[in-house]
Amino acid sequence: MRIAILGGDGYCGWATALYLSSKGHTIAIIDNFVRRQWDFELGVQTLTPIRTLPERLLVWQELTGRTIETFVGDITDYDFLAATISGFQPDAIVHFAEQRSAPYSMIDRKHAVFTQVNNVVGTLNLLFAIRELAPDCHLVKLGTMGEYGTPNIDIEEGFITIEHNGRKDRLPFPKQPGSFYHLSKVHDSHNITFACKIWGLRATDLNQGVVYGTVTDEVTMDEGLINRFDYDDVFGTVLNRFCAQAAIGVPLTVYGKGGQTRGFLDIRDTVRCIEIVCNNPADRGEFRVFNQFTEQFSVLELAQLIKAVGGDLGLKVQIDHLPDPRVEAESHYYNAKHSKLEDLGLEPHLLSDGLVNSLINVAIRYRDRIDPSMFAPQVNWRVANNERRIVNALRPELLSEKVRG
Repeated sequence: MRIAILGGDGYCGWATALYLSSKGHTIAIIDNFVRRQWDFELGVQTLTPIRTLPERLLVWQELTGRTIETFVGDITDYDFLAATISGFQPDAIVHFAEQRSAPYSMIDRKHAVFTQVNNVVGTLNLLFAIRELAPDCHLVKLGTMGEYGTPNIDIEEGFITIEHNGRKDRLPFPKQPGSFYHLSKVHDSHNITFACKIWGLRATDLNQGVVYGTVTDEVTMDEGLINRFDYDDVFGTVLNRFCAQAAIGVPLTVYGKGGQTRGFLDIRDTVRCIEIVCNNPADRGEFRVFNQFTEQFSVLELAQLIKAVGGDLGLKVQIDHLPDPRVEAESHYYNAKHSKLEDLGLEPHLLSDGLVNSLINVAIRYRDRIDPSMFAPQVNWRVANNERRIVNALRPELLSEKVRG
């Protein structure tokens, strides 16, 4: 197939692009490099030293003989997006090109507005471009389990059958998003549902859990292909943060009681899920929702797991509890269904099968790059304007030149 990866220079997008290329598909990466610019804005860096996209793609071509086409631009620019879709003519589009951090969206008004404009407008542009230029293309959209929130009932995969006043209907599962970022994803889901209904588009919404790991078979082929490992308080995941803290002997920072429970999956399962969905597309006019995760853990369970594994590695790991900067239930019921992808052939890699060891070893290998000041939460959900240090005041055009290499 001809598959376009929007946001292909990012964490999930990069691993997906290499994986699908290795399977023989013709791949195009569409990216504006804004993810790299956010590192400069916030004064952080990925724990693993990643190269520029042109350097990465050159390494991939030299190793495999496979080329990956690139289109540099912003999908909120419809003219650019339309020209790209028209020129590449994809059979499937995998959409990772969104601002994906809840804390980033909660810094202040500016960041909240940017998140919603970037995400919602970009997806709307994409829907119109598919309708006009590639109406049979299958849209594979990365959603988030955070759309659902933490209801006191089982979370179904996208839809729920409700009986009310003697009548029954199958309706979208109620959404209780917990940040302006998660709200943007809900808006995306509604817009995609509507577009499929009125234009007969085909789309699959993958409500993804928290992804962990830097390793896929393709990434391990050469140091030049290494993926991101974000551990900071804005873009880092809780598991990455715990691994980095354990590697340098800093107490693991658990927010509140640590009962917050979420779904998790290995990056290798992310790329496999994308492949499964591309190989089994939605029908014309169909909007499908799959919950994309393999296990669920509470924050405290993760901390205890890291402490135990770290101890086996000779690390002295302690756990600290901090006031929770987010507005969320610190103890709650959580049972989300996630069978549809396994029914289609997913064979999960499980964190509970010993993968924590490899995650901590990555942090140990690069621990000289760890900045402990990046651990403390600086974005408070209860404050309208967080006083966050912005360390780079370069003009956007200069910043873009630097991150593009």
